[in-house]
Amino acid sequence: MPESSNGTSYDLVGSPGNPVVVLIHGLGVNRKMWQEFSTALSQNYRVLSYDLYGHGESQFPSNRPSLKLFSDQLAGLLGELELKASSLIGFSLGGMINRKFVMDYPDLVQSLVILNSPHERSPEQQRIMEERVQDTSQGGPEATIETSLARWFTPEFRLVQVTTVEKVRSWILNNDPLWYTQCREVLAFGVLELIRPQPPIVLPTLVMTCENDSGSTPEMSHGIAREIKGASVIVVPKLQHLGLMESCELFLDPIKSFLSQILLAKS
Repeated sequence: MPESSNGTSYDLVGSPGNPVVVLIHGLGVNRKMWQEFSTALSQNYRVLSYDLYGHGESQFPSNRPSLKLFSDQLAGLLGELELKASSLIGFSLGGMINRKFVMDYPDLVQSLVILNSPHERSPEQQRIMEERVQDTSQGGPEATIETSLARWFTPEFRLVQVTTVEKVRSWILNNDPLWYTQCREVLAFGVLELIRPQPPIVLPTLVMTCENDSGSTPEMSHGIAREIKGASVIVVPKLQHLGLMESCELFLDPIKSFLSQILLAKS
């Protein structure tokens, strides 16, 4: 298991010299969620997947979690691995981190893919997010795991694909309660740092979510795209928050098409 000097566990696959693609996971899960993506994309790209601080096999930092902390974590990892400008694919919290990263380190990014990631919320949506933070602070990951799984996967998938659902459950429950709560606060309040960024993000961008993702809604994805000139939006029918694990190909096909237009054309 490779680990960087800043305590980040990672996997780097694909031929050196190929365009670099970075996979950034969401709250409570880890880099293993990207296994199918990494295998498919490594045929044409140098693919880096890693665990956010305090997740998976990465160490805990001394500082409280923030979008800036996670942005700096990725910058340190890319620098140590001597990887130049990359395309960043971020899911949920990872889709917030990749936007923050391009605001902090614009010269290190070639394009963005933002998956099932939140943006400007209504007062009611924000209230729900803050209630989840409160529930987690009192009961840890266990307090919200059942309602989370119901929001993340369709009922049919949860009934049939028990092994996958239980794997995700174990990932969530293995999180440190305090760190998980603090990272959920970043998910709840960090969007305020990303709304109408100045200067605006001007990179090629693909935004995707699922029709029934209640926390990262189609309207939020359109809101993100409206603030990034030329960004395109794809809404995957029927699925929920973890649709990319439920039907990987519905995400992979448009992502590969987007990357081929942006990255392979330049290589």
